[in-house]
This record gives sequence, C-alpha cells and structure tokens, in this order.
Amino acid sequence: MPASPGPHLGVLAFGDSITNGGGELQWGVALQSWALWTARGLGLPYTGYAVDGADAGDLLAEQIPAFRARATDPDGPYDLGCLYIGVNDVRGPAWDAPVFAARHRDALTFLHERCARVVCLTPPLNLGRPPAGAAKVAALGDAVRANATAEGALVVSLQGFGARNHVMVDRVHPTAFGQVAIARRVLAALAADGMEVRVDPARLISPGARGRVGALQGDWTYVYRDLKQRLRELRGS
Repeated sequence: MPASPGPHLGVLAFGDSITNGGGELQWGVALQSWALWTARGLGLPYTGYAVDGADAGDLLAEQIPAFRARATDPDGPYDLGCLYIGVNDVRGPAWDAPVFAARHRDALTFLHERCARVVCLTPPLNLGRPPAGAAKVAALGDAVRANATAEGALVVSLQGFGARNHVMVDRVHPTAFGQVAIARRVLAALAADGMEVRVDPARLISPGARGRVGALQGDWTYVYRDLKQRLRELRGS
C-alpha cells in the first residue's frame, strides 16, 4: 500500500527548558515536553533541539546550527514545527522587545521553510517569581503574534495558564500534567486548522496516576515548596 502524500518527518521543536522537558514525576507521570506530547497525539516522530536556559539568541546561535549539523534531513519537510521561546528573554535584565521580535521572526522563518505547519506559543501573563511584569510579557506576546501573522504560523495562547497542578511554584515551568495540558491546547488548534489528531494525550496517562492520596500528596508538596519560595523571597527583599 503506497504511503499517503505529504511530509512525514514528524515534529521539529526549538525552545528552552519548557520545551526540552524533563524533571520529576507527578503522580507517576513523567515530565515530558509539550511538543513531544503533541507529536504523540498526532502519531508522528519527534525531533527536539530545545535547551534549558535558552533565549532567542541562543536558539539562533546554537540550536539551529546543531540541527543543521546533526539532522539527516536538515531541509525537511517536517509535518509540524514547534516554537516556544522568550521566557528567559523577558525575565532577563537585558530584555529588548525589538531585538527579541527580530530573533523570533528569524526562528519562525527557519521553521516555515522546513515545515508544513508551524505553531508558536505566547507565555502566561503571570510569569515568574518575582513576576517578569505584565507590560513586558504583553510585549513579548505581541511580538510573537505579529511574527506568526507575518509568517503564517498558528498561535496558541497560554495567557491564563497557571493552575496549581499545571505550573511549578516558580511560576515558570509546567508540571508533568501542565505539559500535557499545553499539548492539548496545541492539538486543539491544529485540529481546527485541519490536522488529524489521533489521540488525546490525556488518554495516554495511566488512569491511576492521580488518585485521592496522590492528589493530596501533590497538594501538600506544592504548599510546602510555595512556602519555601516565599521565605526565600522575603529574605532576599
């Protein structure tokens, strides 16, 4: 039976630690990248080049050259390109909205040239502890949306993302369940754009992953870590 037409190299992802994934289990569920969960939901192979701590400049200077050097098919075509970058930019002391916008646009262009579809994310407004600042985060989101419009990419907003079981106490990194929740938002946007979603990532999690005891343990762990973070902030003020 002949293969169906179109690209089948799968999902290609760039970004920082949020897209790289990895970390402790949450009620028995591994902390995997939202982009990887997206690939699993689409039934496609996954290629990730995200690096912890990266900003948009690092993506252009390190991740894209690494992809060019290592990929068997550096020109694609991939079914989907995933981009989530800017959290480290906007939380850093050298935040510069126009510089970020230009770098983000270059990354989107690179993906657009190799991928049938491209999706990029905007961050939660309540980002970081201490907060990055609503005005700065809004400027980051505006840059992402403007670039996506120019490049024909889909945008998935995480503006209100921040449930206790979805984000760690640092208000930056998603939990294992948070990564799945992001992937579900992305897959919904892709489905609306005509892409076939083969499985809801939530169905790939063991039904017993979040029992009552596990949920209580998780809640108490969150409260404990939150109090520790608040004490550190008070001591540093």
